[in-house]
Amino acid sequence: MDKIQKTLKSKRIKHLFFLVLVAVMVFWVAFRFAAVASENARYVFNASRVAADTGAPIEAIVVTEKSGVLYEPLAVKNNRAYVSGDRASKLRAGWKIGNGTIKSVSSDIDLDSGMFVVRTNGVADGLHFAEFSAHGFFVPLYAITDGTVLVNENGVATVRNVTVARQDSETAYITDGLHNGDIVILSKVNAGDKVKYNK
Repeated sequence: MDKIQKTLKSKRIKHLFFLVLVAVMVFWVAFRFAAVASENARYVFNASRVAADTGAPIEAIVVTEKSGVLYEPLAVKNNRAYVSGDRASKLRAGWKIGNGTIKSVSSDIDLDSGMFVVRTNGVADGLHFAEFSAHGFFVPLYAITDGTVLVNENGVATVRNVTVARQDSETAYITDGLHNGDIVILSKVNAGDKVKYNK
């Protein structure tokens, strides 16, 4: 027994044990690298790699010129509504509102209220929406940033300047910058990103 203990404590055995331990560690590292290489060779799904190679899947709309309606809210009482100058410039006599129409839009400030007066005809008291009808391109408001939209051009997100003529709380009416068939990107991507749109 003493002889075995002396043998185990000898430098030669310690050195041999150390070499075996190093060999096991090297084998384990080599095995892990081989496993990763094997996964890459089989092209295991990686969303960021796929997006960089073939384009990120996007939500988008194909725009075409069409007739549409935008809505401007008005609180009417006794066939009158009071609005700011900016809102008054968006309203026109003859527009449909509720079950009636806009009769006139004052061009002068009402001294009692400090607002512009919109007179209506046949409209019950309460909140109603004046309807602006037009023919053109209608795009969700959230797709527009500082007068630009992103369009899918040959699989690349590209910035396009647009002219927003009017808007309501959800939709913008665009009169310039888009063409029939343009794919307007609704997803959050950056200009220059590869994108993929499946209809």
